[in-house]
Amino acid sequence: MYWCKIARTEAEYAEIARLNYDTFVEEIPQHQTNDSGTRVDPFHEQNTYLIVLSEMEVVGMIALRSERPFSLDLKIGKFEEFLPNAGKVCEIRLLAIRKAHRNGRVFFLLARALSDFCLEQGFDSAVISGTTRQMKLYGQLGFRAFAEPMGTGEAIFIPMVTTRRQYMDSVAARLQAKRRLFVPGPVALTKKLAAPFQEPPISHRSAAFREVRQEVDRLLEDMTGMTPHLLAGSGTLANEAMLAQIKRLNSKGLILVNGEFGKRLVRQAERVNVDYEVVEELWGQAFDFEEIIERIETEDFHWILMVHGETSTGQLNNFHELTSICKERDIKLCLDCISSFGAVPFSLEEVWLATATSGKAIGTLSGVAIVFADHEIESDDNVPSYLDLGLYATDIPFTFSASLLESLHLTLKAYPARYELLNQRFHKLQEDTQNWPTLAAGYPTARTFQVVEDIRFLVEDAHLSGFELHSASGYLKVRELFQVSCIQPEFEKDWEHFIEFYEVYHRYHVKEKARHSM
Repeated sequence: MYWCKIARTEAEYAEIARLNYDTFVEEIPQHQTNDSGTRVDPFHEQNTYLIVLSEMEVVGMIALRSERPFSLDLKIGKFEEFLPNAGKVCEIRLLAIRKAHRNGRVFFLLARALSDFCLEQGFDSAVISGTTRQMKLYGQLGFRAFAEPMGTGEAIFIPMVTTRRQYMDSVAARLQAKRRLFVPGPVALTKKLAAPFQEPPISHRSAAFREVRQEVDRLLEDMTGMTPHLLAGSGTLANEAMLAQIKRLNSKGLILVNGEFGKRLVRQAERVNVDYEVVEELWGQAFDFEEIIERIETEDFHWILMVHGETSTGQLNNFHELTSICKERDIKLCLDCISSFGAVPFSLEEVWLATATSGKAIGTLSGVAIVFADHEIESDDNVPSYLDLGLYATDIPFTFSASLLESLHLTLKAYPARYELLNQRFHKLQEDTQNWPTLAAGYPTARTFQVVEDIRFLVEDAHLSGFELHSASGYLKVRELFQVSCIQPEFEKDWEHFIEFYEVYHRYHVKEKARHSM
């Protein structure tokens, strides 16, 4: 198995020095021979090395640096004279692959890792001193010459450059393996769910559209027991529309928070200018309903708003505990079900309003915001028209994508069988990660893990190896957390590959740790 990482240890640097010597001293006579069989690059301290390993052995590398002067500057002068619009530039050097592994796979893995790393670092272009022996290889990366060749004999080099656009149009970009996704959204589409987007568009005022819309409404109502209102937008829009209805109550409410998305509801409520107070628990901590009862019995609250699926911590909040509490006191319960809808079956009986979206667990593109209601909603001129659920009660008042509606229709027809599929996936995820440091017992479609020393760079190296774990959100970064979701359509196959990668990765770093402690 081939995989990629950033070199960080002295043992890895020693392997790089040996590969450097074998390639650029013995194979390409660029430097003088020596008795050590190693060559440390003059810019070693400034280099970032991306390396490819076959199981535990380093078999390929490439280096990049952004500190000036570049080695190319020392040969031709400032390259900006040739490339005045280069933007933020890095220099790529020392592309080397052991002969036994020059099968294309290592090269394309290095190419993708390099592209991903450069994109993350914000580089606009990259320059190299290209050897005439590898012109085809450089061309596959999108490089082109921008100055005359230099050097003599067998060590002739050509100044070359590639940009983001040139790489994306290159052979390497076209042939690189598909990324294996473990993020909670957006969701990759299956061929079946993507098919509606290839069909000719139809009007949202047409009879054909209304027929699909009515079937979608029926399926949504069967899943929740509530009347759905469909808006063209994301889950955030659904929450805004729900809050616009809460504001119409002209009364004080309570917002429950035990994670990032509860905090997001507070920020949204602040913008809508509703009257509220907050009950906040520690991240991942279940709500203390006795405390909530005390609060609502001592103050005059008329509504409660909470997140059902708090994916930032892996917490599935038990809103059913609140339904009887709210019913007895004539308090309206409102739920953000954006991440939980479609993940697990649940009834919204005794809930006043709830939100969902077409993305996330359901499995199609985001773009349909859904607000469920247990009552008839009348239009209100004091509510902005796009947020006025009364306008959506019997119609689609604004432009709506028929393709997106049909894709949503197709994915809803996968229920209730999809519940069992996601449940099986989640149990597989739990079983295979039972010894990983988790933040909580686990959300029905994802697990949240703590970054610990043994796997401190797992997310970064997995990304370079073609596996996409979820860690980009600020709330995860600041708490040193990452997540693995099982909602993507090819989870079973991709997870099998990831576990193979992880076992090698963990074994490699245990070995490195043992070597370092000797």
